[in-house]
Amino acid sequence: MGKKETITKQSPPPTHQGVNNVYPRQPPLPVEAPNYRRKGSFRNNGSAVTEDNCASTATRDLWDNLFDGGYRADVTIKTENGDTIYAHANVLGMASPVLRGMLKRAKSSGQKRSISIHGVHQDVVRVFTRFLYSSRFENEEMKEFVVPLFVLSHAYDVPRLKRVCEEQLESGLLNLDNVVDIFQLSLLCNSPRLTLISHRMILKNSKAVLATEGWKSMRYSHPGLEKELLESVIEEENNRKEKIRKSKERKLYRELFEAMEALVHICRDGCRTIGPHDKDFTQNQAPCKYRACKGLELLVRHFAGCKLRVPGGCIHCKRMWQLLELHSRLCADSKSCRVPLCRNFKERIRKQNKKDEIKWKLLVKKILKTNRIEGRVSFTKSSNSISS
Repeated sequence: MGKKETITKQSPPPTHQGVNNVYPRQPPLPVEAPNYRRKGSFRNNGSAVTEDNCASTATRDLWDNLFDGGYRADVTIKTENGDTIYAHANVLGMASPVLRGMLKRAKSSGQKRSISIHGVHQDVVRVFTRFLYSSRFENEEMKEFVVPLFVLSHAYDVPRLKRVCEEQLESGLLNLDNVVDIFQLSLLCNSPRLTLISHRMILKNSKAVLATEGWKSMRYSHPGLEKELLESVIEEENNRKEKIRKSKERKLYRELFEAMEALVHICRDGCRTIGPHDKDFTQNQAPCKYRACKGLELLVRHFAGCKLRVPGGCIHCKRMWQLLELHSRLCADSKSCRVPLCRNFKERIRKQNKKDEIKWKLLVKKILKTNRIEGRVSFTKSSNSISS
């Protein structure tokens, strides 16, 4: 305690003369940091405007005012229809290396240098130049001028604007009417992601895209590109048809395997009102979990009472014969199997010709592969015995 009092009574450290021997004031508490956002919106003169940089709102407003007011502008930009846009050489040169080179070669008219940006509307040039200042754009103007702005961003090497145009196109401005034009421009402007997205849209909506004005124009301007796109459309259509065909095949193989499970269930356990002769059916039975049971029950009843049961005599009986033979090929233990004629079909298989044997083996292999049940069900064979 005494030590603490000694410390508190020590004299303050010496200070420089002229400071009145007082302690310096503590620094102020940190104020709330400005809201640096990647993207946002604000209202400027009643219109929605979007920005794409990390500067504060006040800084962006300052750059916007510099562009709109043209204070001490030293560059004039001539547009397609002869209008003039005033700008600052330092801003243009820092934002675009292409404009920097143009400014170095530009001829001075009085105290101002003059450059020209032709090929696009004057409003596009104004939106483009404004973006070089504050990285802002009005949403309505972007919707209207996204394509020429994308071209200008590539021509004058403004990657930030190019990225914004790509994002806007991906977000909804890319549609069936302009997808062909965007696809061609993305190839010319070295935009692989936009090329991929537009190409996918063309393949997905090929019939509608083939009827657009953009496709008709490409037919005359770039026939080689049209040929490549048509080949990819045909390939995509063939792949789609092949996918549908394989999907239908898998569905058929699943249904066949379910029918085999239901057949074993009926002959071994019984279901509803049909089953082995020693099965005692009760009224309060648990619901059947096999979807194929109901249809198979009707087929078994028909098979039992049909007078044209010989193969080829009745289409329903023929289907039943095929199911019984398929079961025998899947059955792993025909000696204890409760399915009728299982052992008989096993003996018949040995006498079958080679061509039919190959077809049946291929069918069994596809069924097992589709359902991925090798060795998991008692009546199935192992994959080794089937492939041998």
